[in-house]
Amino acid sequence: MTGSMPTYLGMPSFPEAAREAVGDTRLRRNLAHATGTIRARRAEAVAELPDWERLRESARQIKDHTLAHLGHYLRLLEERVTGAGGTVHWARDAAEANRIVAGLVEATGEREVVKVKSMATQEIGLNEALAQAGITAYETDLAELIVQLGDDRPSHILVPAIHRNRAEIRDIFLRTMPDAPAGLSDSPAELAEAARRHLRAKFLSARVAVSGANFAVAETGTLVVLESEGNGRMCLTLPRTLITVMGIEKLVPTFADLEVFLQLLPRSSTAERMNPYTSMWTGVTEGQDFHLVLLDNGRTDVLADEVGRQALRCIRCSACLNVCPVYERAGGHAYGSPYPGPIGAILSPQLRGVGSEVDASLPYASTLCGACFEACPVAIDIPEVLVELRARAVESARHPLTDAAMAAAGWTLRSPARLALAQRAAGRFRRLTPRRLPGPLRAWTDTRDIPRPPPESFRAWWKRTDGGRRP
Repeated sequence: MTGSMPTYLGMPSFPEAAREAVGDTRLRRNLAHATGTIRARRAEAVAELPDWERLRESARQIKDHTLAHLGHYLRLLEERVTGAGGTVHWARDAAEANRIVAGLVEATGEREVVKVKSMATQEIGLNEALAQAGITAYETDLAELIVQLGDDRPSHILVPAIHRNRAEIRDIFLRTMPDAPAGLSDSPAELAEAARRHLRAKFLSARVAVSGANFAVAETGTLVVLESEGNGRMCLTLPRTLITVMGIEKLVPTFADLEVFLQLLPRSSTAERMNPYTSMWTGVTEGQDFHLVLLDNGRTDVLADEVGRQALRCIRCSACLNVCPVYERAGGHAYGSPYPGPIGAILSPQLRGVGSEVDASLPYASTLCGACFEACPVAIDIPEVLVELRARAVESARHPLTDAAMAAAGWTLRSPARLALAQRAAGRFRRLTPRRLPGPLRAWTDTRDIPRPPPESFRAWWKRTDGGRRP
């Protein structure tokens, strides 16, 4: 069953969206500065660990083992969470997950929720679904707050407002925050203080919180959230009801396994040796009602794919985005998905299927340089999956002219005599070769010229010069 990402329906193909993004010089400047800074700091942090590659291999093996026995570990997680007083809900797709969360909030009688940054809730369009039910969701992560107040979309996994500079953020705050100081400058300290004051009342009054989860430990039923600002700690502890929406692939079997990822994730994402705020909870704590929504939304289909399933190893560190030359120039919005960059180019088409124009184009949003694979802390071979998805995209949208051209080429190449005849004809009429193809073939030459055939083929030259020994 293919999943869905309601917020991003109707997005243009990647080439179309990227063409507009590349023309935005301010966006390119913001992205180049931010990704360059993160990339350099991450390289320093990773270089400090002599056993980085061993940790990376351990993470790959843990993830592959968990995915191979996912049913067992999910049942164990449900048993442990339920035993600790929590309630587990299973959501097949985005619509079911949204219904579950909206119903849980409505049961409390509240009309507002505070949120901890969550990719899963962006994937299912939870904020929009809650709004339709008359419930307002307030993002509390600083970058997510900037995106929400600016009526924008995230463009990076770790730094959702990476496409905004400080002056733009100040303008958004002044325009949308009633309590923003009139003389607010664009200094990071003042911007952070303005956001802190704006959110404080929300933290203290909210009775319901919605969170994601970076990891879940099956053997204990423990959920884990990593964040850098403390807003997560406030959301996870103060409200009376906590609802966590988690993709089913976020599991690790044991606490010993968690140790590996707590070393890899901070260094790969924020270039820190240790995460500033790591919150863990098991079931109900201090009288709080706890609900865990386990989200499929296409993940079991991905799991069944021998090549593509490695995308489910992803721990959302964003390291692949920060080294990708395509992302650095096009930005996250061009991917038409809450998952931008190289990981989005392989994850989104698998979760949603390649039926839409944007999903069919995403596997081509890469130079196949391999930098993403080298940076990935769980060793996802993104180029391998991209090539596989390109093949599937071609198969799903085959054109009769393409089939005819390939058949003609095959017929010609199977015979040396036919190939030689075709080469002589191409050389003789080379001056008539057009630079652009007409009609339905025109799209192929929108981004490339037709190469002019040489006047003489290599075989003819070799024969004429006696193997190159005479002029």
